Amino acid sequence: MSTTEVVGADEGSSDRWEPIREMPPSAKLVAKVLDYDDTLTQSQLAEETLLPPRTVRYALSRLEDAGVVDSRFSFSDARKRLYTLNI
Repeated sequence: MSTTEVVGADEGSSDRWEPIREMPPSAKLVAKVLDYDDTLTQSQLAEETLLPPRTVRYALSRLEDAGVVDSRFSFSDARKRLYTLNI
């Protein structure tokens, strides 16, 4: 395998995370947790990341503005929103 093929393969795998690269560390952490756990509420994200709820809210708003996170209302509790990574 040539060096060009290795670099090309590496670039292809990193494209998925490109919209998140310049975001704050909290947004990156929330994105990685959502990548691993699929769908979580804001309180579950705060618990999993050990971040304060306010920081999780900020991270989610940055991720939503970038279009990398989808949110929907929970069927079991309409007061809560479920967040999913869509990249």
